[in-house]
Amino acid sequence: MAEIVESTRIKGSTDQVWAALGDFGAIARWAPNVDHSCLTTEQSKGVDCVRRVQVGRNALLERVTDWHEQEQLSYVIVGLPPVVRSAVNTWALEAHGDSTMVTLRTRVITGPRPPQQLVGRVLGRVLAKASREMLDGLKAHVERDDSGHADSPRMQS
Repeated sequence: MAEIVESTRIKGSTDQVWAALGDFGAIARWAPNVDHSCLTTEQSKGVDCVRRVQVGRNALLERVTDWHEQEQLSYVIVGLPPVVRSAVNTWALEAHGDSTMVTLRTRVITGPRPPQQLVGRVLGRVLAKASREMLDGLKAHVERDDSGHADSPRMQS
């Protein structure tokens, strides 16, 4: 198992941060490494909500497994290489005065053989970079909205 933990402090309340995270189908609005996102289920929030994300040439499905408004959001990532038995992202929010500590934990489980473990470590590094990009994008989005500046006109398509 590979586990990657990244975190950042965002100037804004947990309500403001959750407004972005909880709009599950709209991750492309704030995550610079997501080219396109959309919901694939009628429900737009809560456990079993599913979104499709396009990252470069890769299309992934993400199904919510844990949803606690303004506290935690977890989802399983489907569509990674077959050596990945399971990949889960968990976002946790913790209020700190007028800011929010946001932690993104990614757990990747691969097979037990050494080549599978190697792929898991390599994928872990790739996912760590992706996690940092998502956190930075979330921070910029929330803090830009909080400061009164208009949100960027990026298309969600």
